[in-house]
Amino acid sequence: MSSHHDWITTPIIADLLRGALDSEQTVHGLLPHRLPAWARGYADPQLATMEAQPSGVRLAFSTRATDLELDVLPTKLVYLGAPPRPVGVYELLVDGRLAGQAVATTGITVTVDMATGATTNHLGPVSTLRFTGLPDHLKTIEIWLPHNERTELVSLRSNGTIEPAPATGNRVWLHHGSSISHGSNAVNPTETWPALAASSGQVDLVNLGFGGSALLDPFIARTMRDAPADLISAKIGINLVNLDLMRLRAFAPAVNGFLDTIRDGHPTTPLLLISPILCPIHEDTPGPGAFDRAALAAGRMQFVATGDPAETSTGKLTLTVIRTELARIARQRAATDPNLHYLDGLELYGAADFAEHPLPDRLHPDAATHHSIAERFARLAFGTKGAFAA
Repeated sequence: MSSHHDWITTPIIADLLRGALDSEQTVHGLLPHRLPAWARGYADPQLATMEAQPSGVRLAFSTRATDLELDVLPTKLVYLGAPPRPVGVYELLVDGRLAGQAVATTGITVTVDMATGATTNHLGPVSTLRFTGLPDHLKTIEIWLPHNERTELVSLRSNGTIEPAPATGNRVWLHHGSSISHGSNAVNPTETWPALAASSGQVDLVNLGFGGSALLDPFIARTMRDAPADLISAKIGINLVNLDLMRLRAFAPAVNGFLDTIRDGHPTTPLLLISPILCPIHEDTPGPGAFDRAALAAGRMQFVATGDPAETSTGKLTLTVIRTELARIARQRAATDPNLHYLDGLELYGAADFAEHPLPDRLHPDAATHHSIAERFARLAFGTKGAFAA
């Protein structure tokens, strides 16, 4: 490693970011955002937390440097009474190939008492991540930030000059979804199913998957309307059920309004509407969803559905109801919108997959299933007959 006096400090600016729609200069450094400032003004605390977790966001630059240091201040969430959350991982790619991983061991800790909802914050020191022994030639470096930890970027040092990476020339894929798209239970930021699928499809990902917050919010549709994109997808359903947010009468107009808003900015862009993957607890049982208290007492995180299946007759939503309605909406709209496509989520993860790889917490797929969902999505969407075929 070079001695300290050889380091060149490069200001961390928005031009070094990919996959973020905005950034904010904090007292500590640069904070990437996946929603623009005006949209964040509408966000509730859950969405505000999720959008600041930089799923799909990466630093991208060109350099001959062989040694790098990145100072970061992550925000780590601790839920009292629940199993520890997975640690956030930073992944460094050289010309698209994984060349290093690191973990930030210090930062801000937010402790949440699940019984009372009370939170306490502790400000710890900045973490320094080191990547050394990189190839000694001009190369494109990407540092993928943790998909599950808010990360303030404090300082970037290297033993060579750094410039923003040139444009890839790839198509931009803008995707919206729930915690599954956000990356829940994925091990690394490049191994969420959208990141894996984007790599297979050779597209540049902008991931608007927000844990617990794929709720047909109009300001999300407006964000997607205004964001540059060559390909757009929206995965809709699970959060509407497990929050018991609306009834069938409101659902179809809300979906149509959401799609209409996107079309205002992207009238002919390929637009893929995706229904939920299999989730047995909510297939025929409405929400709301809740923590399984007995499982928590045993040290396991699991969810249960608390609704009454009989209430579907009064308009309560289940995943089965949502898939039927989304397929109907897609057929209806496709008559005048040939660039609108539909993908049944059961083709990504269905009953046979559940038998082989059950959902560990009854709601989210495991790490291996992120890979299989990505492989199927890449084949169905980016394949020669897919909605996103080149």
